[in-house]
Parts: sequence; structure tokens; C-alpha cells
Amino acid sequence: MSIRKFIEENYRHFNAGVLAECSDSLRKFIDNKGRMMITLAGAMSTAEIGRTLAPVIRSQKIHAICCTGANLEEDLFNLVAHSSYEKIPNWREMTAENDAALRDRGMNRVTDVAIPEEEAVRKIEKLLLPLWKNAEAAGDKRFPHEYLYDILLHSDIEFDANPENSWLLAAADANLPIFVPGWEDSTLGNILAARVLDCTLKSSDIVKGGLYAMQELADWYREDDSPTGILQVGGGIAGDFAICVVPMLEQDVGIKVSRWKWFAQISESKSSYGGYSGAPPTEKISWGKLDVDTPRFMIESDATIVLPLLLKSLE
Repeated sequence: MSIRKFIEENYRHFNAGVLAECSDSLRKFIDNKGRMMITLAGAMSTAEIGRTLAPVIRSQKIHAICCTGANLEEDLFNLVAHSSYEKIPNWREMTAENDAALRDRGMNRVTDVAIPEEEAVRKIEKLLLPLWKNAEAAGDKRFPHEYLYDILLHSDIEFDANPENSWLLAAADANLPIFVPGWEDSTLGNILAARVLDCTLKSSDIVKGGLYAMQELADWYREDDSPTGILQVGGGIAGDFAICVVPMLEQDVGIKVSRWKWFAQISESKSSYGGYSGAPPTEKISWGKLDVDTPRFMIESDATIVLPLLLKSLE
């Protein structure tokens, strides 16, 4: 039985029922020539979401990505250092001393997996630094993902994981638009700041920040009059930045644009504490992001479980 059929047959009520409705609606939206953006918050790349996201990108069902700097870099870290990652059993029983021992070995823990500093982070830094230096010498300025695309497509990088499972490589092959608000809040962003502080580089202006990304997103949103939808994984800056392009264009620029034509969110955050991650879809109507008739779905569950099912149901 296919994943799609399994969902149709067995996911009938509650969050499972919403997942089934969302899956059916999303397929119809894409089949009717809708454009789809996915936003990635949390640690979805370290959760290896590329295993199900990369095939959907290659099948041209995802047309743009908005993600945190961590998700952008962590897919690449995994691609070059997968065999050096460590699985952490019984992670709920970790003590402060256990985590200190990981730190002293150069292992950075994300829940139940540890990312190796030397094999992953420093390896990418060595590949990035010449690109940053060349950009500075040429007076060039590029988005964060464009430097990583350059590494993936034009360097002698060695893969340590199956490249078919890398969503970033699939996006690079497709030259997919990626928007990364708040890239400074990432390991590679910290490294760029460090290289300026130690005078290896003169300025951090070689990387375009979030305001440039918003302008680029506005251009992307308006370049095609196809209905455009957004699949929001988690919340935070990745989701809010992307969806705000509509009220920005309409209310601040004064340009009449279509609001988002399809919306779904996967989040386990509660909606009663004022956080964006748990804000219900109807709240977005008051901000001019969605319309009353926009199909909207809220799946209150773990995105590492739900998103792979939803993506596989698109095949």
C-alpha cells in the first residue's frame, strides 16, 4: 500500500484526519499549477528531512524555500560528514557532565544526534573562506545559499552521505530560490563575524542579509501570477518572514497582490501563549496574509513525523 493510500484509509480523525485532508488538498493545489513554498524552522535538516524533501524538489512540486540559517547549513554538514555524526541513546537522561564531555570532543548535540565540529563545520569553513575572500576582492555580495550552491556545484567537495538525500543539493541542481532571514543566527554566520573580527576579512557585507532577502522574495512572489501557497513547518522567523511578503507589498508598498492561496502549518506549539509558532491560521487573516476563503490546515503534531508522510503522499 502506498503512503498516500495508507493515509487515506487510516488517518480519519483529529490531527491524523487533518493530515489526510491537507495531503489531498495540497496535491490538488499543485496539480492545478499552484506554486508552493515550504518554510523550515527547527532542526529539520539534522532530522534528515532531505530524504523526503529532495525527491519532491526534483519532481518540481516545491518551487521555493524559506529556511533558517541552521537548516541551510546543517543539510550540507550532514552531506559531508554523515559517518562522523553520533547517535545519542537515552538522550533524555543526559547530564550536564555528559554534554560537557561531548563538547570537549568537538561534538555539538541536537537532541539525539551530535554534529562533529571538525568533520562538518570546519570542513565547510575551509571551502567557504576562499569564496568569501574572492567576493571581497571583487566587491561582490551574494545570498548565503548562493555560496553553498557554488560549493556543491563547482568545488571538489566529497560527499559522505547519499547525495540523493540532500535537499540542498536537489535545490542547487534546480537553482531553486532560497530565502534565509536571520542567517546571522547560524554557525556559518558566526564564523563570518569571527573572520571579520580576526581581520581575515575586512567586512561582512559580502553576504546579503534579511532585508535583501525580503526584496528578492517580493520579486519572486510577483514574477508569476500562478496561485502561490505556503507549507509552514514550525513557526519562527522562517514562517513569519515568508508569509509577511504579502502584507508588506499591499500595505507598505501599496501594490495590489493576491494573498497566499493555500496554507498549512505543522507545529506542536500551543496557540495560547502569544508565540508566532502556535498562531492559528485565522490570526493571519487579520494581518492580511491569508483570505477568508484560503484553504488552511493546522496539524498540531511533531513535524519530524508528519512532514515525511505529507511529502511522500505527493509522489
